[in-house]
Amino acid sequence: MSTYLVTIGLLLALVMAGVAVDGIYRRFARRHPELGPFRKEGGGCGACSGGHCGSGGHCATGTRDNA
Repeated sequence: MSTYLVTIGLLLALVMAGVAVDGIYRRFARRHPELGPFRKEGGGCGACSGGHCGSGGHCATGTRDNA
């Protein structure tokens, strides 16, 4: 029984740490707008939200142009 409680506690701590890091990242991005826009979850590389995507739309497809 104690193993389950410890596991649940560790998972909760891990999720809370992720939320805290996300908040720290958002505050940092808000204080330093010269570094570019905040990357939203599932928003691609962040260039499209800043208007730098161009007509190619590489962020919308999720593919990389290496060729």
